[in-house]
Amino acid sequence: MNIIVCVKRTPLTQEVELEIDGARKDIKKDSLVYFINEWDNYAIEEAVLLKEKFGGMVTAITIGREDDEEVLRRCLAIGADSAVRIDPGTLVLDAYLGSKILAETIRGMSYDLILTGVQTSDLNNGMTGIMLAEHLGIAHSAVVTGLEAEGNSARIKMELEGGIDEVARIALPALLTIQTGINEPRYVSIMGIRKASKKELRVIRVEDLNLSKEDLIPWTFVEEIYQPPETEGAVMIEGEPEKVALEIIRIIKEKGADL
Repeated sequence: MNIIVCVKRTPLTQEVELEIDGARKDIKKDSLVYFINEWDNYAIEEAVLLKEKFGGMVTAITIGREDDEEVLRRCLAIGADSAVRIDPGTLVLDAYLGSKILAETIRGMSYDLILTGVQTSDLNNGMTGIMLAEHLGIAHSAVVTGLEAEGNSARIKMELEGGIDEVARIALPALLTIQTGINEPRYVSIMGIRKASKKELRVIRVEDLNLSKEDLIPWTFVEEIYQPPETEGAVMIEGEPEKVALEIIRIIKEKGADL
């Protein structure tokens, strides 16, 4: 079974005081620590588990600059057989453009499964995997929490809203976005990463892909990033239910809602 896993290097922003850059288009990232995106970590682990069970090859792909090769080395240390970095040059990427670049890179490759994380911890948009499947014209499913490959299909378990799960069968080739908790990602030692440095890592320039200048225009742009305004906090309403209900209606109307 040949599996492609799309991964991304993202900053760790938990318990960090974030600052907005001077252009107000992004946060300051110079002092942030980077790591493989949490959801992608589960995706690469799931791919390696499938390879260990069925054989085949696992290829890790990322769009990024030289520093982003760190996540590819980690994937190789986990058990991926090869890795590809797509150098975006000076391009400003959004989810649509990223998915288009990935699709053009993957189009000529042999695969049974493509795995991505459900979302990334930096932007949380959850779109790239689904749009990638649409570009490639293959079946897809999102928020997968269980996966059993069976011949030319796979039995998958998906997380739905309200704590409900769904079990379905999907024909291969297919793309699945992997949810955290589907497995237990293995520990990767420094020695393992050093050994992985000897494995194949191919670099492709985005200019060398079969994409026109029009294809490389993002569909969304960040106009401004700002801190949410401070508010006065919650208003506690006490009294009889009828009085509380009337006060809530008054407040809603005062805020401009049409009741």
